[in-house]
Amino acid sequence: MFGGFIGSNSSQKPDWGEDLLNSVASNTLRHLFTQSDMVDVKVRCNPSSKLLQGSIDSFKMNGHGLVIRRDFRTAELSFETDAVAIDFGSLLKGQIALKQPTQAVALVKLTEEDINSAFSAPLVRQRLEGLTDERLTNLSGGQPVSFNEISLKLLPDNRIKLFAKANLTNKIVPICFSCELGLAKRRRITYEAAEFMADEIPTAEQGLSKILMGILVEILNEMVDLDRFNLDGVTLRINRLETKGATLNFSGYAQIERVPRTG
Repeated sequence: MFGGFIGSNSSQKPDWGEDLLNSVASNTLRHLFTQSDMVDVKVRCNPSSKLLQGSIDSFKMNGHGLVIRRDFRTAELSFETDAVAIDFGSLLKGQIALKQPTQAVALVKLTEEDINSAFSAPLVRQRLEGLTDERLTNLSGGQPVSFNEISLKLLPDNRIKLFAKANLTNKIVPICFSCELGLAKRRRITYEAAEFMADEIPTAEQGLSKILMGILVEILNEMVDLDRFNLDGVTLRINRLETKGATLNFSGYAQIERVPRTG
């Protein structure tokens, strides 16, 4: 998180410690992400001499266009801690170790485009393709079934509209429904009270489409689990989510057990 730290010089300006840590922390955090448009870090330590005791008043990170695990983009990610205790000796080795775990307030913003792009990620596709659930294979003559071309539209009041196509080997069945987004155990996104949108589906396919919708909702409810996307040593939890225009916003906290070295 902060990278390396070398020596001290009492003749430097009073905020030398903050400047150094801000610069090195930005570079180190940037490398945790596959790609980043901007990573800005502000470390407050007053007076700078407190660093010698490993005491930092606060740590704040704000990033834009951060890509996690190569395929998952966040429009914005920020967090801010209270006072943090670090092992000063680890800084001299070019590392950083927390003396004790700490928490940070966290905010995440995803755009509609980010979300739809994530549905094409290999980690997501492997949970939507070649499915052999008996309920599905009974509909496809015993062949695996895949859900493709998923497209989500954000709506007011934490609702979404979702389009998809089910590939039953011998035919393609369109699916369309709306639902409310919810939270389970503060880490899993849920699709609640799904409403089948018959007007979007040809009359002859509505019965089959509605059955497939129910199965797809079950799959999606088990898919978006934050524990699969945590950085090393950092656990994210969501207290609240909100759809706002073309963005989906999350607020919660990060439990930081150790400084992440890999993304």
